[in-house]
Amino acid sequence: MARTKIVATIGPASSNPETIRRMLAVGMTVARVNFSHGNHDSHRKTINMLRRIAQEDGIALAILGDLQGPKLRLGNVRAGGIQLNLGDEVVLTPHPGQPAMIHLPHPDLIETVKPGARLVIGDGEVEFTVAEKRSDTLRCLVTVAGLLEARKGVNAPGTDLAISSITEKDREDLAFICKMELDYVALSFVRTAEDILELRELMKEHGANIPIIAKIEKSEAIEHLEEIRDVTDGMMVARGDLGIDMPPQEVPLLQKRIISCCNAVGKPVITATQMLQSMVEHPRPTRAEASDVANAILDGTDAVMLSGETASGRFPVESVRMMRQISDMTEQAFPYDVWRRRRWNNVSTPSVTEAISAATCDVAEEVRAKVIVSATMSGNTAQQIARHRPQTPIMAVSPLERTQRRLALVWGVECVTVPSFGNTDKMLEQSVTAVSSLGLGPGSKMVITAGVPFGSSGLTNLIQVHEIS
Repeated sequence: MARTKIVATIGPASSNPETIRRMLAVGMTVARVNFSHGNHDSHRKTINMLRRIAQEDGIALAILGDLQGPKLRLGNVRAGGIQLNLGDEVVLTPHPGQPAMIHLPHPDLIETVKPGARLVIGDGEVEFTVAEKRSDTLRCLVTVAGLLEARKGVNAPGTDLAISSITEKDREDLAFICKMELDYVALSFVRTAEDILELRELMKEHGANIPIIAKIEKSEAIEHLEEIRDVTDGMMVARGDLGIDMPPQEVPLLQKRIISCCNAVGKPVITATQMLQSMVEHPRPTRAEASDVANAILDGTDAVMLSGETASGRFPVESVRMMRQISDMTEQAFPYDVWRRRRWNNVSTPSVTEAISAATCDVAEEVRAKVIVSATMSGNTAQQIARHRPQTPIMAVSPLERTQRRLALVWGVECVTVPSFGNTDKMLEQSVTAVSSLGLGPGSKMVITAGVPFGSSGLTNLIQVHEIS
């Protein structure tokens, strides 16, 4: 079984049946639908196509809807852009049509920033420092020279912007996501736990309870990391925007911190942005990119994500295949012994489920079991087992297809759907049937975990070692 999960962004390069089928075949487990682009009609067609093909091919595919969040952008700039030199003075105004000024259609940003604040344009191609604030304009000095182009994104690192993480567009997109019953929703511009709670309350209005992935891309989110983690269902290391809002040299260590933060409580974490960026144009990645993917896996990420590589690149299928090849190779050298030694150290005050999950990994390794089977409704037990990164493969069995799809994001877990079981004998029978596809011979051992009585969620209190006769 492949352990690391692969998130692939669907876009113009991949939104056709043949490409999607091939991406599934070579390792895509989660499809990301980016609501920064397209409209609801195009997204509906894409989502229906993804589901149809995954069902036809017998693959459990999770679909992640990624909300755009607030995007601060420049207004129109003259054709061809403006070449700015170091030390040049520019004036930003919220009012369009001012020939001597640059249009910044965000009065709330102009009102919030103070002299000395940094304004980063695009991915850092141009940078300003605010020298003076005059009523509703900003006089700035160019500190990074470059070509200033229309509609480029604007970031204000270190400035606490008084704007909501959820825009009116996000509210409309969320209603669509709830109606389409996607498996995950990702929230951009997260700064505190309140942003997650606000999104959860909005979902309740639509009668939905979709797991939330908090995109960590702001310095404020780093300051409130544990609080955010405790109210969300998973995190994404959004390295692109994070590397603009904070010094890029800090991003590698922040990545490790975010991954470790999620690992500690068994919540899935995605590492994203520019992982195989050169494959947008080339059929092979750079050696540095291959190392980047491998190191994220060694750090303990549940999933690695492809963005432009599969959305608009020339080699979407090859990008997924390469990601899988790197993960397969890395998993052969994964430090399972290190995770085994710190298994109990990660659980300071274990609940029954946490204690059973850790013990399950130990028992499986002691009896040399071929597989750990988790009989689960919500998928939580399988997640708690996966947090310890056991060398023994993990198979979840659940009567809920929703749980099967959601576990497609969790490291090391393969989930199959089974008929409902009402007693221990039925559960054991269903579990043995589920692992039959692995081709285990007589005498092979499997460790089974479950919650008794059945039908409840969040209770795991049983371990059983079963030998295949």
